[in-house]
Amino acid sequence: MNVYITDGTEECFYTAVFNACTDRDCVVTSSHTVQLSLGASVTAVRTDRQKCERVRNKLTEYAPHSLRDVSVILRRGSSDKEQVALEYIRLIVQKKSPVGGMLSHPAVIAARDEMKKVTLEAHRFKGFLRFMEAQGGIYYAPFAPDNDILEMILPHFIARLKNQPFIIHDTLRGKAALYNTKECVVAATGEKVDVPLSECEAHFQALWKEYYAAVNIASRPHEKQMKNYMPVRYWKFMPEKRG
Repeated sequence: MNVYITDGTEECFYTAVFNACTDRDCVVTSSHTVQLSLGASVTAVRTDRQKCERVRNKLTEYAPHSLRDVSVILRRGSSDKEQVALEYIRLIVQKKSPVGGMLSHPAVIAARDEMKKVTLEAHRFKGFLRFMEAQGGIYYAPFAPDNDILEMILPHFIARLKNQPFIIHDTLRGKAALYNTKECVVAATGEKVDVPLSECEAHFQALWKEYYAAVNIASRPHEKQMKNYMPVRYWKFMPEKRG
């Protein structure tokens, strides 16, 4: 079995697909912890722009929306996302047409499931992301989503806060979007980022914690209901759940 290890970028993935699409006994992954079978041949893939574009052009010819679908799949936080995307691409190449309507095919089922998980989380954070006022009046929102959705939710917040400078920080992947009301860039961050809050923000957080404690009835805890609305893994950035 051939195992193609990519660097996690779309360009490197499509480079791997150039060879893997016709290699039926292979695995494409960006995970270095993948379980290798005995006798597996490992190839570290280097991005080849020409191969990447050839694959993209062919997919656009067969299924115009397939590049968007694959891009969403590759944002999943799972170790097998590249393999799911590969099987989806193989089916498109085999049929030479869009395959989204083949709802009973395993490759389509897996692809749709991955896309749904990514888009659902992006939808959740459009309404859930918590902003804090940092010193200098900049809004700061740290979060650690299961999937790589930062770029997906950015247009929503740029439109909503178009006159407000902000930073949205994906702490899990070490990157942040910085918006200055005119342009937005996504940059890598260090392992630890210290963003001092404004005095006003610290005061409001203290008031919010007091309010939350006051309305929470000890004899009728609503933790279960909260878990139904939002998974516990998202609570770490909620002021009322810290400390």
